[in-house]
Amino acid sequence: MDDQTAITRTGFKLNGQAVSVDADPGERLSHSLRERLGARDVKVGCNAGDCGACTVLVDGAAVCACLMPTARADGAQVDTLTGLVRSDEGARLALAFQAHQAAQCGICTPGMMVSAVALLRDVGAPTAQQVRDALGGVLCRCTGYAKIVDAIVAAGAGNVAQAEVSGAVGTALTRLDGAPKVDGREAFGDDVAPDGALALRVIRSPHFHARFTLGDIDGFRAAHPWVALVLTADDVPGSNAFGVIPGFEDQPVFAEGYARFRGEPIAAIVGSADQLARFDASDFPVTWEDLPPILDVAEAMADGAPELHKGHAQNVMTGGFVRHGQADDALARADVVAEGDFTTGFVEHAYIEPEAGFAEVVDGRVHVHACTQAPVMDQQMLAKALALPLESIRIVPTATGGGFGSKLDVSVQPFLALAALKLGQPVRMAYSRIESMQSTTKRHPAQISLKIGACKDGTLSGMHFEGLFNTGAYASWGPTVANRVPIHASGPYRVADYLAQARGIYTNGPPAGAFRGFGVPQSAIAQEVLFDELADQLGIDALDFRLKNALVNGVPTVCGQVFDQGVGIKPCFEALRPAWAEWGAACAAFNAENDTLKRGVGIAGGWYGCGNTSLPNPSTIKAGLRADGTVVLHQGAADIGQGSNTVITQIFAQALGVDPRDVLIKGGDTDVTPDAGKTSASRQTFVTGNAARLSGTALRRQVLALVNAPEDAVLRLGPDAHVQDGSGAHDLRLDQLPADSEGFVMRVAETYDPPTEPLDENGQGVPYAQFGYAAHLALVEVDTRLGTARVLRFKAAHDVGRAINPLLIEGQVEGGVAQGLGLALMEEYIPGRTENLHDYLIPTFGDMPEIETLVIEEEDAHGPFGAKGLGEHALIPTAPAILNAIARATGARLRQVPVTPARLRAALKEAGHA
Repeated sequence: MDDQTAITRTGFKLNGQAVSVDADPGERLSHSLRERLGARDVKVGCNAGDCGACTVLVDGAAVCACLMPTARADGAQVDTLTGLVRSDEGARLALAFQAHQAAQCGICTPGMMVSAVALLRDVGAPTAQQVRDALGGVLCRCTGYAKIVDAIVAAGAGNVAQAEVSGAVGTALTRLDGAPKVDGREAFGDDVAPDGALALRVIRSPHFHARFTLGDIDGFRAAHPWVALVLTADDVPGSNAFGVIPGFEDQPVFAEGYARFRGEPIAAIVGSADQLARFDASDFPVTWEDLPPILDVAEAMADGAPELHKGHAQNVMTGGFVRHGQADDALARADVVAEGDFTTGFVEHAYIEPEAGFAEVVDGRVHVHACTQAPVMDQQMLAKALALPLESIRIVPTATGGGFGSKLDVSVQPFLALAALKLGQPVRMAYSRIESMQSTTKRHPAQISLKIGACKDGTLSGMHFEGLFNTGAYASWGPTVANRVPIHASGPYRVADYLAQARGIYTNGPPAGAFRGFGVPQSAIAQEVLFDELADQLGIDALDFRLKNALVNGVPTVCGQVFDQGVGIKPCFEALRPAWAEWGAACAAFNAENDTLKRGVGIAGGWYGCGNTSLPNPSTIKAGLRADGTVVLHQGAADIGQGSNTVITQIFAQALGVDPRDVLIKGGDTDVTPDAGKTSASRQTFVTGNAARLSGTALRRQVLALVNAPEDAVLRLGPDAHVQDGSGAHDLRLDQLPADSEGFVMRVAETYDPPTEPLDENGQGVPYAQFGYAAHLALVEVDTRLGTARVLRFKAAHDVGRAINPLLIEGQVEGGVAQGLGLALMEEYIPGRTENLHDYLIPTFGDMPEIETLVIEEEDAHGPFGAKGLGEHALIPTAPAILNAIARATGARLRQVPVTPARLRAALKEAGHA
């Protein structure tokens, strides 16, 4: 059948303007709006009605545009965020979302705000519960939903005024990049390709483990004349092996006759977007030989198991090790011992934006525009694969709709760059949700054996940790996990006699990589759960037990590192004491009156070393002053929703002595902005923040020197640039200074690299210049009949050193708690089975409890203005606090997450519940 014969024209009003569109039969309204009408404020996160990012109003009703055929919109009024933000309700929501920091990465924001407009028009001033009910079908992975609820309630009540703040360090400055997130202008990876760009689609292995043979590619192209290019491993001019850790670059751009995991790329097709959308991948010429897969570490390490990578006996990729004292001897002397085997599974990042971007060739250089957490790392990887010098490759980061670690690894970048170079034309691609979930990295499944001893007085006496981490088919960040976990597995406690080993194991699972914590959340579950069991055996209050053993200034960690200041875990625990007592008493009263519903309160602590482990970890920040008085900050730290654009600008502006709202921010374009390092390991506030502080200070010195002003003088930059000191105002006359090629009359570039030292053969040394600390408290209700658990309240105490922006801290904590709750109770990625957001469950509005964040400030010696990193810390103690609450409610002790109803019901039966 001719592809054009069934195309029909549909007319409707889009944001008040009459439009018409020629659509394929059954074409999704979301596709027509984005691709044919340019309404890129409509986001596509799943194409299955699971995420709600594509929500629009059709004749006033909120609908998922991905589920509605375009033809059904004929004659209707269709409204998207860009139109609705001009309405009274939309304008109020935009102000409220910014005032409450309700938009973090911003990818879900259009769906949230459109749905909220419909709610406000329906009920006027909704309650928090009405908001949760109305928006329950729209998913967010960043915020934990609380700030969104607050913003919508405030908009309904008309309370949308933003608090007046100076913008100085310590104030809740509204996001400097917030406006585009709430008015539909934010451009993500799939929003930036030029009209008419060709599209690319990857052909992937449907098998976990297989050999394959490519067929007649020339014949395939002849049968499909619309295909402009087919790419295979033969088209990779440089190294067909990439990775993020030197020495572990083991993942091919395209597999060569052997696929190690389901979803592995074997080829790619480039053609017109419409034709490619209709293409059936089963028509691609390839023959498969399915091989028995190895999906867990026991199989991988078994005698006779095939080596998935040559030279790795028992499929052991690498390992990490820390020894401090004599753990086994101390355990033998312990008065009480708790031990257990713990299991965690793959966890999906589930950011709402699938990987996307486009590439083009400009003056002989390849430019790649994509969502990424590490633009310079992307550039370096492409240089190897393309056999090109770095200066021939430009990475232009788009807005990134969530990352949490997975967008540290390359995804679309090599495919797009190869195709653009081959064709000399712009080429775009966006992963489907299934493709994203099949092929991108996951949290490492862990099998942990842990034994901890204690003396009668509660002092810890020995800890022995063994962890096997399923790294999947390729290394990715597996070596980092293996090295980081033994350092952290003690938790933030003094353990004089300690032995910990972690190993990464190859399997045929999806590659496991970075995910908010690099293995520490898994180890914290085992350690904190056994701490509760030790406390119970000793008859010591669980909070008091932790306080007795908590690290303090001057006491060595398990690596022998001693901090003279800034060890904030005790203040975090003490901040929870009132709620620990109050909630515990309330639970006891509730349980005395209820048979099937039981409540418990659980506590857990955590710590996290900010930055790379015992490795160089520099960030560079460039800034300049233009002749017109404009301050320009080249801020290369990828903002994936956490707020680095705002926080780092606040730090820089504080050091320079100006209002951060007067600073022009330039992003991480590798042509114009120095490398601020990857956005990972909770390093940006600490490391890049220090580089920003140094740059601000250096630029301030230059400005003051121009008029020989004292250090305490006041800067006024802008059109009437001058310096005010005790003797009066001094005009800077910047227009009389020579400007460089970038238009700067003054410029600085400063680098900061944290002071660390290598670890010795026993893991002793200085792995991190700073740690952040956290303690969490969870109030959980368990239905013993159904085997369900629900978190009712949550309190999180975080030592951040210095709160650069308190409201952003709350948002980070709430989002981390949401991901930790998912890890504890519902999230389990099963390769081949949970490859969409319908079968893979993440927390929704209805799953989240009330969360209170307690900000603790134990100043760090190295952090900018004393600040510490935060991103990972918010997740680490969450799951163990929930597991400990379940145990205190019911006596059921869980050793595997997620705690599904079936697992909980089995544990309840074992604990004596009928």
